[in-house]
Amino acid sequence: MISKATLGRIPAYLQYLESISPDQPDISATRISKELSLGEVLVRKDLASIAGSGKPKTGYNVKDLIESMRRRLNIKQDVVLVGAGKLGKALLSYKGFEKYGIRITKAFDINPDEDNPDIDSMDNFLNYCSMHQISIGILTVPNEQAQEVADLMIKAGIDSIWCFASSRLTHPSHVKVQYEDLSLSLAYLATSSNSNSKK
Repeated sequence: MISKATLGRIPAYLQYLESISPDQPDISATRISKELSLGEVLVRKDLASIAGSGKPKTGYNVKDLIESMRRRLNIKQDVVLVGAGKLGKALLSYKGFEKYGIRITKAFDINPDEDNPDIDSMDNFLNYCSMHQISIGILTVPNEQAQEVADLMIKAGIDSIWCFASSRLTHPSHVKVQYEDLSLSLAYLATSSNSNSKK
């Protein structure tokens, strides 16, 4: 059984492994830990749970390791998005999620786009989620609408929410919420940049 924390690190491992030259067929846990600035013991445990033990002296075959990680992420999960503004549309058009078996199949908004069949009216939200058994929703609405939309998602049977609103949601204990505060992330980088420039 792979832990949630290990699954969360697989995309970083994959990104690094896929950047390696084809001329390098094997790689060690030590090399991966150094390149990703992770503890060597942690990386060894992660790789063992994903692909078993590596070979003495040579480590892991890069292609086999990539394939093992892709299989672990082969989830085939359909997701909906609510809030088709600029951020919502950017996420809707982003194809990188499909690499991990995740598809944003439909976006919903109070002002649906008649020219875009992927953006539907909120009037159809509950019915769509029920018909397609949707369990994950992306919330990209303004703060003042976030709680109302979250409540609607939960009513529709969604139990995992990726929330881009900065306000904290009230929700039942079985519902998982992952907050993504873009402004806070950028502020952190700006603070780090200023700190480095003063050295």
